[in-house]
Amino acid sequence: MNSTGTQVLLRDTFATAFAKNFILVVVWLILSYINGSVVATFFSNQIFYEDPRYILFIHMVINDAVQLTVTVALFVVSYIYYTISVSVCAGFILVAVFTTRNTPVNLAGMAIERYIAVCDPLHHSQICTVRRTYILIGLIWLISVVPDITDLFVTLATEPLSFFCTSVFCLRQNVFKDPVLLYKRQAFDAFYFSLVFFTLVYTYVRVILAAHAMSTDKTPVHRARNTILLHGAQLLMCMLSYIYPSVEVFLNIRFPGHSLEIRYANYLIVYILPRFLSPIIYGVRDEKFRKYLKRYFVFSQNKV
Repeated sequence: MNSTGTQVLLRDTFATAFAKNFILVVVWLILSYINGSVVATFFSNQIFYEDPRYILFIHMVINDAVQLTVTVALFVVSYIYYTISVSVCAGFILVAVFTTRNTPVNLAGMAIERYIAVCDPLHHSQICTVRRTYILIGLIWLISVVPDITDLFVTLATEPLSFFCTSVFCLRQNVFKDPVLLYKRQAFDAFYFSLVFFTLVYTYVRVILAAHAMSTDKTPVHRARNTILLHGAQLLMCMLSYIYPSVEVFLNIRFPGHSLEIRYANYLIVYILPRFLSPIIYGVRDEKFRKYLKRYFVFSQNKV
């Protein structure tokens, strides 16, 4: 691919490279602190262990933290070593791909749980049990891993073993090069996001209908509706990772000579910005979780 060749030739100056990596590492540290506080709050309070809602939430926070750490590590390594072993690169890419695909599927599961809690509250405790929640998480990982692990098998079958001992600039298309894999990924991406999108739309409409049907306190319904809306916004931001290559090509044509800056901006918007939403949806908006988060982290010194 010509774009790959361009990426190999172009390099930032030392000052620019340092600034980009410094900003990225600072953002990663801030997000890691937020995610670490949320995770520690969850595991420090047994009240959250038996609530499927918070189990799915903390699973997504941990998943996003892993995804963020892997992508930031790849970004920094690409500036330090520029090229790395294909086998090491393949491992990093697969983890990043698995965790990236995991997020929208997890969002669908969380939306369904909120839909059941609002539209069928009498059976919610029977349907959404802790055991079934962990089974659902296992299915989420199975669904997320199976389509993309085939990239590794196809590459093992089509490339000589010596290829895995060579070094490349660590991009997915530089490791999993078979053109068939691109069409396969596009088909699975379209299927996954269509399924999650329609799940979110269906659950949102049903929650809205439930809100109109209720004559008593509608606060829980409104909160569930707003939560599903935030899930929808997060899904749209996740979808950027699948359209940004085309956007990047367009921007490179529109602004020639700025491909490195365009790639960096796309990286921040597509991979970093959506990771701020996960802690906000429940960590800040949810009253019960916010109470414990304040108690143990944010305002602990002021309370003392």
